[in-house]
Amino acid sequence: MERYVAFDIGDKRIGVAVSDPFNTYALPSFTYFRKGFSEDVDAVANIAAEKGATLIVCGLPVNFDGTEAVQTEKTRVFIERLKAKTAIPVVCEDERFTTQMAHETLISEGMRREKRKNYVDSLAAANILDGYLRRINKKGV
Repeated sequence: MERYVAFDIGDKRIGVAVSDPFNTYALPSFTYFRKGFSEDVDAVANIAAEKGATLIVCGLPVNFDGTEAVQTEKTRVFIERLKAKTAIPVVCEDERFTTQMAHETLISEGMRREKRKNYVDSLAAANILDGYLRRINKKGV
């Protein structure tokens, strides 16, 4: 059985989401608060292994028009280090609007600003994973 894990990699936090056992939808899991680059890469690799991941999906931040930004390069460096750290395949998925959608969802549910930072990144990771699952299921991959 396959299980996908997604990460929304930010400068301060990394959101974590996992797929259901049939890879049809994503579930927000938790938010990892960053400590240091190497420690963070190790932690993400360990999280994926603990969750039984057969595939890691990392959100790739790009500008609205699809061009790359400074954050894109920072994330690519993290992803390349992660690929070197784990035998689990790693793919990238466009993460445009995923954090904005997560904020809007939490606001619509009445969550206060102070509490949102604990949930927004894992919800954004779930949005990233949902996008990936929709794309591959549409292709029939």
